[in-house]
This record gives sequence, C-alpha cells and structure tokens, in this order.
Amino acid sequence: MGTGKPMNRWWVVLGAILIQLALGAIYSWSVFTKALTSEPYAFSKTQTQIIFSVGLATFAFVMIVAGQLQTRLAPRVIALLGGWTLGLGYILARFVGTSFWGHVLTIGLVGGAGIGLAYVIPIAVGVRWFPDRKGMLTGLAVAGFGFGAFLWIQLAGNLGQLIARLGVANVFLVYGILFGLLVTTGAIWMVNPPAGYTPPGWTPEAAAKVAKKIGGTREFTPWEMLRTRQFYMVWLIFVAGAMAGLMVIGIIKLFGIERLKGYYEAANLSPEVAVKRAEVTAELAMAIFFALANGLGRIGWGVISDWIGRKAALVAMLISQTIVMAGFYWLAASPALFFLGACWIGFNFGGNFALFPAATADFFGNKNVGVNYGWVFTAYGIGGILGPILGGFFGDVAKTSQRLEAWLVPFLVAAAGCLLGTILAAMLSPPEPAPSAKVSSPLVEPRSARNASAAQR
Repeated sequence: MGTGKPMNRWWVVLGAILIQLALGAIYSWSVFTKALTSEPYAFSKTQTQIIFSVGLATFAFVMIVAGQLQTRLAPRVIALLGGWTLGLGYILARFVGTSFWGHVLTIGLVGGAGIGLAYVIPIAVGVRWFPDRKGMLTGLAVAGFGFGAFLWIQLAGNLGQLIARLGVANVFLVYGILFGLLVTTGAIWMVNPPAGYTPPGWTPEAAAKVAKKIGGTREFTPWEMLRTRQFYMVWLIFVAGAMAGLMVIGIIKLFGIERLKGYYEAANLSPEVAVKRAEVTAELAMAIFFALANGLGRIGWGVISDWIGRKAALVAMLISQTIVMAGFYWLAASPALFFLGACWIGFNFGGNFALFPAATADFFGNKNVGVNYGWVFTAYGIGGILGPILGGFFGDVAKTSQRLEAWLVPFLVAAAGCLLGTILAAMLSPPEPAPSAKVSSPLVEPRSARNASAAQR
C-alpha cells in the first residue's frame, strides 16, 4: 500500500464488520446460560457469569498486548491471530465436557484473548483511513459486534434451534469454525493507508478546526496519556457504562424469565406454559431488541457525536442510561416495556464502543490510538467483572430466598454508576499540552500568551 492508488477505504469498513461479527459472539452468551444451568452442566447463575466475566476481562487486558503488537506486526497478521485464537477457544470448549473450569479456560481465557487481539485492529486501521469521520467510522467498525450477537443468538436459539438440535458442546464447535472463517475474510482489508494519506476534500487544517471543538491536536504516547487526569476520567466513565450494559447482557434471559413469569401466570396460564412464554419473550428481547439496538447504537451515537461533540454525546448517553437502569426492574414486569427497556439499554450500551475510541483519538491523537485505546479499554474489563458477577450473585439470591425483588439491587447499583459517569463526563476537558511541547493544542492558550493578551487588554 506504499505506492500507487490507495484502495477504496470502504473496503476497510466491510472487513471491520466481518471481523466484528465473529467477535460479537461473546455478547450472545446469555443464550447459553439456561442450558448451562440445567443438567448435565448444572452451573449456578454466578458460575455462568464468571465464565462471561473472565472472557470480558481477558478481552480487555489482551487489547493492551494487541496495541503493542501493532508496532511490530502488520494489522492483518494480528487480526488473523486473534480470529484463529477465538475460534480455537470455542473448538476446545467442545471437548471439556461439563467442567466449569474447562469452560473458564476455553471460552473465557482463550476465546477472550482472541477477541482482545483482533478487536482493536479495525478501529486503529479505520481511524487512519477516516480521519474526517472518526465518530461514524468507529460506530460502523464496531457495529458488527452488536449485530454479531443477534446472529449467534438466533442461530443457537429460537430460529436456528442449534442448541436444541446439536447440544451446547457441538454449537461451540460449529461457532469456533465460523469465527475463524469470518475473521480470515475480513482481515484481507486490514491494511494501513499509504504514508501521508488524506481523504479527498479533507485537510489537516480542517481537522484542527474540529479539534478545537472536541479534543486536541497533540499526539500522546501511552506513558504521556497515563499521566493525564483526562485518561482516568474517561476510564472511570467507561467502567460505569460497560458495567451497566454487560450486567444486562449476562442476565437478561435469566432475569426476564423470572420477572415475566408472574405476568403470564396472571393471564391464567399454567406455571409450565408461563415459564415457556417468558423464555420466548426474554430471548426475543435479548436477540431482536437488545442485540440489534446495540449495533444501531454504535452507529447512531458515533454519528451524533460527530455533530454535537464527544463530551455532549457522552453526557446524553450516560444520563439516558441512568434513567432506564433505575427503572428497568419495573419496566420488565410487562413484555412491551421489557422490550422497550432492553432496546434502550442496548442502544446506549452500543454507544460506548463508538464514543470511547473516538474520544481517545480526539484527546490523545490518531497516531497511537491503537495502543492508547487498549489502555482505555481496560475499563471494559473491570466493568465486565463487576457487572455480570453482580447480576449473577443477586440472581442466585433471588432464587435461594424466593424474593424476586433481590434482582432490583444490581440495576440500582448500575444506575448509580452511570450517574457518576454522567457527572465526570460533564467535567471533561482536553488534556493540557506538555510544558516542553513546541506546538500547543489549539484548545489551550499557553499561559504566557494569556498573560500577554491580558496586558494588551
């Protein structure tokens, strides 16, 4: 790609979507939880969420490694390594039987590592091809992650019936093979643009004007970024947003069944029929409403943030998530409101994955966005530990105590976290330039210049 006419940059978007379709399988985890809590597995709700959480945490922390590898290996190579590792994890899960720790190792550690290796590549490559539309690009690049959840849920669940036909273990095998094939195809277009590439009609001067609104112009190394307060503010905001959404992803089917059972029993259905209807309703919300909304939220919030700025978009997304998380326990008492709440949560949750990589590029520069976003993304790993295990724990409490209202606690905790994130987002400002920096950010007037300006006035 160093000479000749650059390829059409929209091929990068296609490749990104194909890769993310495979990686989004982790968000379909809830479709497996009912089978895993039944015989012969008989895992507890908390155990199913530990597997999920280990996968999320491994995914997040391996992204740091993936960012470092970008300085040594071609992005296509890293994407392939990640896709094949993800596929291997699921294929190995076919052969661990009913072992809880076997699933933690294969789905959680190996599968999560594969996602972490591949995930950052479409974002880092895409931002270089689309410096003029970072919000839109990151939204499109990761939209496949949300849509992938819809695909894998439908294949395994009500539409494809793969779990019913093949069993959980064989579904893991089939999925592992498909993941490897999808990432291998998408990796074809994971190449960086030629040196000095700029999109037609776009100039760095235009970018500087945009930077005055949403970020800075300085390029931060990871070490420089880690020394700014903005990094820790963005990191905490991401923890809050990730914790809320990942908690719901992990328990939406189990919670939905238990919460909606009473609704259908009140309609004079037998307990067995009521549970079946509740299961179908919860899975429909999980797949069609939550997964699709998750994908659309990545595009929608990305585009919105290009219009109104990353800070304003973060505030709007988080306050909206605060409201729905605080009320979701009551919304879930009826199918229609359960669908609405799941769609709302999914749309907002998807926005995290458009806004935070774009904000990382805005605040800390495009050059090192791959490795810098790896550090920011560790927040997702922390949220992936806190959220699902919190939901699984209180799900077990609700079951053992026979008190359905125990489910209310994790939703209120998540709402409080999102409210804190809203406050921090409202306080965000671009990082100060380093004292030794020769070129200052256009957002921050140097102190000497301010003094001179004041003297002139």
